[in-house]
Amino acid sequence: MMSAKLPLWLRLFLLVGVIVFAAGAGLLAYRYYTHPVTLTVAAGSIDGEAAKAMSGIAGELVSRNAPVRLKVIDSGTALEAANAFSAGKVDLAVVRGDVGDLSQAQAVVVVSHMVVLIIAPPGSSIDSIENLKGRTIGVVGGAANAKIVDVLTKEYDLASAKVAFKYIGLTDVRQAIQSKQVNALLVAIPLADRYLSLVRGFFQLDHKKVPALIPIESAEAIAGTERAFESFDVPKGTLRGSPPVPEDDLTTLRTSLYLVAQKKLGTDLVTSLTQAIMSARRDLLREQPIFAQITAPSTDQDAYLPLHPGAAAVYNSTTQSFMDEYGNWIYLTPMVLGGAATMLAAAWKFLGVGNRAPEGPLDSLYALARRIRKVDTEAELSDIEEEIDGILKAERTKSAGGDDSAVDDATLNVAAHRLESLIHDRRTLIAKRPVVASAA
Repeated sequence: MMSAKLPLWLRLFLLVGVIVFAAGAGLLAYRYYTHPVTLTVAAGSIDGEAAKAMSGIAGELVSRNAPVRLKVIDSGTALEAANAFSAGKVDLAVVRGDVGDLSQAQAVVVVSHMVVLIIAPPGSSIDSIENLKGRTIGVVGGAANAKIVDVLTKEYDLASAKVAFKYIGLTDVRQAIQSKQVNALLVAIPLADRYLSLVRGFFQLDHKKVPALIPIESAEAIAGTERAFESFDVPKGTLRGSPPVPEDDLTTLRTSLYLVAQKKLGTDLVTSLTQAIMSARRDLLREQPIFAQITAPSTDQDAYLPLHPGAAAVYNSTTQSFMDEYGNWIYLTPMVLGGAATMLAAAWKFLGVGNRAPEGPLDSLYALARRIRKVDTEAELSDIEEEIDGILKAERTKSAGGDDSAVDDATLNVAAHRLESLIHDRRTLIAKRPVVASAA
């Protein structure tokens, strides 16, 4: 009814408007769905390398056009990164397992392992923790190593032994050793060339004067009570090859450096992030060998830091298959196309283009009724009567031949009777017109 009242140009304008609106909405939906998601990540370390490493990963994700991007925030220290994460200020963080509140954290990847080294300077007589009685240990890295200090103090009762701990900055280490403000150093570093070279630079070394690594013999016992740590053997010659330092494998503590995600992050999002990082890792190895330490966290149910479900899907090979991921589209596409075809048909009908059905016998008879009301001569009425006879004869022939499209006799008789009445009335009116004219 509406299409019959509206002019064609207006119907066409409305249809074009609907098509443009639908196309625009579809384009916006597509752009929103395919637009990369940017996650904020806090990273901090005493030398700033943590933030640089994450920036390298972020750049690689951009070059690969990954669906997830990283915005790196340099927090200064590992402790500040953990605090920013626990406060909910960032989506991700590079944190140590022994630093900060990680109650809302779920592991994505292990970035590196932090090995605890207690080092006595060249020429020192200190070769065990017991020999540290009454001495001062310089803690490089500040409050980020507070947990290590605490567990060592408890395990070896260092408070009773009057062992003092002094936090010192990275730039003050060498001066503190030379002025004998500290008698030994405690550091937690990855066993990578960059960091081992940094430690060697703390001391004035020659062939005869070499530092000594002090073992933590109770590392296994500490790891049993403090799950953030594990016992680890430093390989012979790690710090120096000739003469080897240590002289043999040395027991100490190790904790992990994780990239963690907030529990609230979606599974699919973290899956994409994990896949992108593990793929980018292979290319990053050429620039920074430390990326070789990027590994999968523990997938055990009782792991110290639980694995994010999105990362677990990658490591357990339970990511969605092609049918799992696109099955809904495969099933829904025919339905969507069917709906679109229905809408196009409705639009075509709305425009009223090419939707006129072929004229049937009843339509012809009804059209004759309009002509009858307008004729002015007896001859025209005779012609109409002949047309009516022709239509009726043709329909009766079709009916006799078994054609299912033929109009039934009853309907034809009703229509013919009505037309005969109209012809009779019109003929009477035409016959009276001359008389009316004479009287006038």
